[in-house]
Amino acid sequence: MINKFLNSDNNPFLLEPVGKDYLWGGTRLKNEFGKNIDLSPLAETWECSTHKDGLCRAASGKFKGMYLRDILINNPAFLGVYANKNGELPILIKFIDAYRNLSVQVHPDDEYAQEHENGQLGKSEMWYVLDALPDAELIYGFYHDITKKQLKDSLEDGTVEKYLQKIKINKNDTFFIEAGTVHAICKGALIAEIQENSNLTYRLYDYNRTDKNGQKRELHIDKALDVVNLKSSANPRQPMRTLRYCRGEATELISRCKYFHVHRCLLNTECTRQLVNFKSNTNSFKVLLCIDGCGVLFMNNGESLNFFKGDCIFVPANAPDIKIHGKGQLLIVEC
Repeated sequence: MINKFLNSDNNPFLLEPVGKDYLWGGTRLKNEFGKNIDLSPLAETWECSTHKDGLCRAASGKFKGMYLRDILINNPAFLGVYANKNGELPILIKFIDAYRNLSVQVHPDDEYAQEHENGQLGKSEMWYVLDALPDAELIYGFYHDITKKQLKDSLEDGTVEKYLQKIKINKNDTFFIEAGTVHAICKGALIAEIQENSNLTYRLYDYNRTDKNGQKRELHIDKALDVVNLKSSANPRQPMRTLRYCRGEATELISRCKYFHVHRCLLNTECTRQLVNFKSNTNSFKVLLCIDGCGVLFMNNGESLNFFKGDCIFVPANAPDIKIHGKGQLLIVEC
């Protein structure tokens, strides 16, 4: 199906991702998600971002080629109740390919970040596991309570891993990582991440690795010790999830916090001959992240937009109601 050009100002539009070539990345985002980005490795793609460290552009419609932040500055109604003069989204959405272990790290909360990082946001985040090798795991907090001195000493003598709680992961798992929780995505995991609009990461431990220039990456131990939760972390169990079935789709809530909530939608209109209704929400924008399959959005003015695995679509808060046809899976994010 050929797309009609999206002329309406408030129609949904595709976003162009920004790539990151961190040393732990791999090739799966290129090979499996069609990310045509000239970076090797390709560790992350920032799929929906107004953050200065990775500004996304519109990839379709009237605003094609414009930075999302500029679009939102000029069209604050797109953000609903989150409208602001700087065009900043409250969230940031990524794909992450962990070919190797990420650093052991921690993020500050909003209060600490605003006081010590020039008014920035802190970072709480949610991970949805797109795929995981049989031995894949993540680091989530500590096995037991630990003192600041014990943690600092273990970082200095290289024994910190004995304190870190490691969790086996599987495809379709979800995890919420609250600010202050020590964590790391480990090798073999492919992740969709929804987080606060922040790029504040305090590295505690990086396995003594060197980058392509032979340099060790910067650690931020003093700040990390300021914000880290030293209490033992309960083994994160998968939350109870209930699929709600309608004709052509099934949806489930997979994460809810004060910053965002995320639904997973299993779309299949091949046999129903009935399109799925998708209503706008004037209070909040929505972001649709296609994690499998493909489909078409139909606007009520006759315009349409094709999407494929790996695509990210921004839906303005004041967008017209749309209908969806296709077979695949979407993560639906709103605030």
